[in-house]
Parts: sequence; structure tokens; C-alpha cells
Amino acid sequence: MRVGTFVLAAQFPGQGQGETLHRAVRSAEVAEESGLDSVWLAEHHFVPYGVCPSAVTLAALLLGRTRRIRVGTAVSVLPTAHPVALGEQAALLHLTSGGRFSLGVGRGGPWVDLEVFGSGLSAYEQGFPESLDLLLRWLREPRVSGEGERFSFREVPVVPRPAEILDGGPEDACPEVIVACTSPRSVKLAAEHGLPMLLGMHCGDEDKAEMVALWRRQALAAGHAPEKVAAAGHVSAGVAQIADRRAEAAETLIKSMPGWLKQGLDAHVTVDGRHRAMRDPVAYTELLCGLHPVGTPRLAADRLAATSERTGITRFALLVEGSGDLSATEENVRRLGTEVLPLLT
Repeated sequence: MRVGTFVLAAQFPGQGQGETLHRAVRSAEVAEESGLDSVWLAEHHFVPYGVCPSAVTLAALLLGRTRRIRVGTAVSVLPTAHPVALGEQAALLHLTSGGRFSLGVGRGGPWVDLEVFGSGLSAYEQGFPESLDLLLRWLREPRVSGEGERFSFREVPVVPRPAEILDGGPEDACPEVIVACTSPRSVKLAAEHGLPMLLGMHCGDEDKAEMVALWRRQALAAGHAPEKVAAAGHVSAGVAQIADRRAEAAETLIKSMPGWLKQGLDAHVTVDGRHRAMRDPVAYTELLCGLHPVGTPRLAADRLAATSERTGITRFALLVEGSGDLSATEENVRRLGTEVLPLLT
């Protein structure tokens, strides 16, 4: 089982953005020190829900500060990025880190970001498949042209090409690409390409098991080899808070997370004025405490093992900054690595 952290760079009430980003960086450094497998970085614009606007930029910093741990984006938002530019950045990080970079991509939401970056609502509603296809071709082929509705350009060489520089087998030839999936449509798209899924922390084991089963059926129908389908490295996002008593862990999150969730979710603005119903912050925090490894090390290990058994997922990206406090976050990461991980081996 491979356990990593999920870094939102969440700005809690009363905190500055520099303080928030410092906590995000420190949590990643402590994750490597504590033996965790990976760090996954979120990307948001114009909201305190998360103050990292470029997951690939923060990934570059963390890859330079670490030596062993895998660093991934969760996710880079394709509708507001050019797939070629993102592919170039991914190849650069993949090569210079010795293959430690994973590129997670997703559709994001119908936010004002689409207006600011000039991509428009259609890039969110219809453009994701074209963007994903162009991105994958850029990462896998020596020369690429744009022949779609949104991206049209003459054939150009791919520079740098991962396959020509990094030694290893086919799995090492290009960066790992993962797709955030929240609907059957996105599950089917990921399966058609044979790409593993990132499944959100709002989903329980039953929902995730159904999505994995659908992915497997669609991937096999698309002609992917059964052994590749069986070995797909899906990632389950969740929340982790470790304490000596379960009530203590839950209390920490219920005291801190609703304030962050309320100001962060309320700040989202839709590009077309459509109404978006946001979750009740307290109820959502209580839901997360019930779904994920929030409690003693033994409870946390048992919950991760149960999720893995029910869903077949063996990779986890766990939000560890739910206390909003730097020292508490560092302690939480250390306990996850030194007290929970040994119980899973």
C-alpha cells in the first residue's frame, strides 16, 4: 500500500497566504522524512480554498527539495491550460527528477477562471477530451500537430522527449498521467485511454468501488490488456488526522475545517452566473471524519486497509492540514508515516 499526502494549501481564517504556502511546503518535506510515498498538490485560482495557483510550479519546488518521494498534481486543470505547455512542463519535471513526477489532470469547475484565462465555458463543458488527447500525444510521440476544434497548429517536434532521455522500460518513457473522475463520463474517458483515476475525498468506499468496476469494464472493452487493467494505480483521496483518541482527532477537524470550508467554498464564482449549491461546512467535515482515517493509528490503518479491500485501490492521497496549524500538521504527517504505515505492512 502506498500512502501519500494531499496538499490543498488551504488558507484558514486569520491566516496569510505566505503562511499557508509555507505550511504546504513543510508538510511535503516532512512527508518525505516520515517515509510516505507521495505528495499530491491541488490547484485553485482566486479563492482561499487553496492558494496554490500552479500545481506544476509547486511540484518543481518540492522535487528540488526532496530526493525520494513522488510528487504529483491533483490536479492541473486542463480547461485553463494549453495541453502542449502543460506537456512540456510535465516532461521537464519527469526528466529532471528521475521519473518522480505524476501529472494529474481534471476538468475543474465552471468558475470565473475560464473567463480570466480566456478559455471560455465550452473548454469546460466540451473541450476536455480534446485537451487530454493532445496532452497524451505530446507526451508519447516525437512530433505532434493540432487538428481539433480548439487547438489547431502545424506539426512541431516534441522537445524534450522523455523516451529519448530517461533510461528504463515503457512505464518510464513518459510521466504518469492520472485523471480526476467524478462522473461516469469521466470514468469512461479515463478508461478508454487506460489512465488511472483520482477519486475524490467526498466519495465513500461503495461509490469508489462502483467507479473502479466501471473503469475496468470500459478499459477492457477499449482493448486494454487484462493485466494492465488489473494493475491500474488508481488513487483515493481522503482526510487523515491521527490522535491518541478518535474523539480528539475528530474534534480537531470539526473545530478548524468548517471555517476554512465556508470561506473557501463561498468564494467560488461561476463564469455564467449559474447557481452552485455548496455543502454545509460542518456536515461535510463530519462526513469526512466518518469516511476516512481520522482517529488512532490502529483505526487509521484499519480504515485504509478496509478501503483498499473494498475498492481494490492501493494508493492514497490524504489531506493532513485539516488542523490549519503548522506544528500540528507536521506532527500529523509524522504520525501517519511512523505510526500508521508500519501497521499496513
